[in-house]
Amino acid sequence: MTKKVINKKIKITKDMNLADVLFKYPKSAEIFMDYGLHCVGCIASSFDTIEAGAKVHGLLDKDIDEMVTRVNEVILYGDK
Repeated sequence: MTKKVINKKIKITKDMNLADVLFKYPKSAEIFMDYGLHCVGCIASSFDTIEAGAKVHGLLDKDIDEMVTRVNEVILYGDK
């Protein structure tokens, strides 16, 4: 089965603002919540980076990298 690339120019990084990513890519909310970032609607998301928010919630670097990879997959390939 071939995956259809929807937009290959997008690259989400852990230093991006959490609220900006959520606003532009609402499907990322489910992934963030899967990793314990239930604050996707919290005011802190407007000034936290993905990494800062994840670290506040106790995520390790490897978990943050995995989470960002999953977000990019959803944005690039859509729902699987």
